[in-house]
Amino acid sequence: MEKQQEIISMFDNIADSYDITNRILSCGIDVIWRNKACNLAFQNMQTKDNINIIDVACGTGDMIIKWQENANKNNININNIKGIDPSEKMLQIAQKKLSNVEFIKNEATNIPLESESADIISISYGIRNIVARQEALIEFARILKKGGILVILEFTKNQNPSLLEKCAMFYTKKILPIVGGLVSQNYKAYKYLPDSIEEFLSTQKLNEELKESGFTPLYTKAFLANICTLFVAKRD
Repeated sequence: MEKQQEIISMFDNIADSYDITNRILSCGIDVIWRNKACNLAFQNMQTKDNINIIDVACGTGDMIIKWQENANKNNININNIKGIDPSEKMLQIAQKKLSNVEFIKNEATNIPLESESADIISISYGIRNIVARQEALIEFARILKKGGILVILEFTKNQNPSLLEKCAMFYTKKILPIVGGLVSQNYKAYKYLPDSIEEFLSTQKLNEELKESGFTPLYTKAFLANICTLFVAKRD
């Protein structure tokens, strides 16, 4: 699919500066959101032993690091953790950071893993970049065990923004592309971010798609003027 390949190529092009750009643009707040996501998932697990985790659209491995750190804090025993991403250059950086983790270069709509083999699947700031989103959600349901947990962190569309939320939207639309472009030397990639948020779903619509794909939403929470939303759902 042409659009999907364009998105993958864009992430290949910004891979080298991806981590530092994200830290600057988010002021490190994304770390708080990732920790919250991990802790909520663990709280909703049926077991704490031999957990298998799949991080989809894993990028440079930030979420995998948070899974490992928070597992220790919650007395969770991770049996296996894998990262999936279609960007080869992103995975090369992730592998350097996490030499003991298996990474698989693949798109989210056709993951080469057995059915009902995972206890947790996470996707952080990646579902928005999947063109065939519904196919990916159905694939997640296939791979998860019954009662398994899906965690989604994503920038969502705000249809009725308050004054504070309009200020946040101004930052995202006007300031973020300039700063991201300067750091990464790729203005187009960071212009894509606010454009993709504008084209993405509302929180309500994404929860409806989760239900249609075989999930029961457990927790939905927006952070920081509704810029980012955390979804936790259980596979039926």
